[in-house]
Amino acid sequence: MGRQQLPPQIRKLDVADRKTGKTAVRYQLTIDAGSDPITGRRRQVRRRFKTEREAREELGKIAEQAATDTFVPRKAVTVEQLCADWLASLHNARPTTVNAYRYSVAPLRERHGDLVAQKLTRPDLDRLLTDLREGGTTTAKGSTRRPWLPRSLNKAVDAWRAVLAYGVERRELSHNVAASMRKPPRVHQEMATYTPDEIRRVLRAADQDRSGHLWYLALSGLRRGEIAGLRWSDIDLDAGTINIVRNRVQAGAGNVVENDPKTLSSRRVLPLDDGLVGVLKRASARNAEERLSLGPAHRDSGYVAVNEIGEPYTPDTLTRMWLKLAKVAGVRPIRLHDARHSCGTAMHLRGVPLAVIAKWLGHADASVTARLYAHSQDDALRAAGQSLGVVVTSS
Repeated sequence: MGRQQLPPQIRKLDVADRKTGKTAVRYQLTIDAGSDPITGRRRQVRRRFKTEREAREELGKIAEQAATDTFVPRKAVTVEQLCADWLASLHNARPTTVNAYRYSVAPLRERHGDLVAQKLTRPDLDRLLTDLREGGTTTAKGSTRRPWLPRSLNKAVDAWRAVLAYGVERRELSHNVAASMRKPPRVHQEMATYTPDEIRRVLRAADQDRSGHLWYLALSGLRRGEIAGLRWSDIDLDAGTINIVRNRVQAGAGNVVENDPKTLSSRRVLPLDDGLVGVLKRASARNAEERLSLGPAHRDSGYVAVNEIGEPYTPDTLTRMWLKLAKVAGVRPIRLHDARHSCGTAMHLRGVPLAVIAKWLGHADASVTARLYAHSQDDALRAAGQSLGVVVTSS
């Protein structure tokens, strides 16, 4: 069988080897790759290969990409530049969302930032994901990361996919090597909530705490950002209502952003019981005394969650204060957000309809509420077991 003739797009050349000076055979590929989607000009690709097989493989690859309008010319944009451009393109995202994405792509930028994006491979990403799961990767500041949990790993995969999809959209990449990455299975973690006895112990400790009114609000179902963003002008102590109209959220270390609630359902007016009205009246009076005592030195920011000179607490500061209170109260530490879940759980165990709990907590959909509070606490389970025992033994 005779040697297969070269296609017209491939020429066999005799060229001088740059290292040895000797004559070497090379195969030059010249092919029309279609029109540039931006300029409309025809694109011609010219590349050289050491072997005929390499030239033929590249010919088939480029011809297919040109036919399907997926051809992307070689570009020098790096992974770092692509990540930076993608983050800068998130015009409609909240600062907290952008910061979360920045956190998720940080390992990718640190390890492969200098790599030309077109040379990034699926194995590169798989190895990075494995290293993040096992722990020990180094941050840009030189610290060592702890092992990432499945939730953080899944967010990282989502962010990497989005970065590379952005590159494909911009014609920087021909395909998304993260598109088919498999996420680690999420491990279900039971929600941590306080029992009625623990809530009473926390509130007793709160009564001795200058910021105790904040913990009453937390156990009344307010989010951390809602507490941080609450102003005295949002509270009508005479009518006994509280108006949730804003969030103050942490967007990175030391950076706090105030914005509207994430959803329309998060904006809500809640009635206050007499006990909480009394707690808030005492806090308001104390704030007035501090303002009068300090005079011009008092910030008078108008926020409910402030220090002695009227400066608003950051959300992260509220978290640290909450954990200190738990220690004083002698109860197990749970997240500040779980104080809100403790409220929802207590309502559920008392038979409050899920639709009402959803309205109170500001959930957009009662199905979210049902999914969150379909569990029961250990004490309630024991009571259910005792009830079952009575039924069984008396039957």
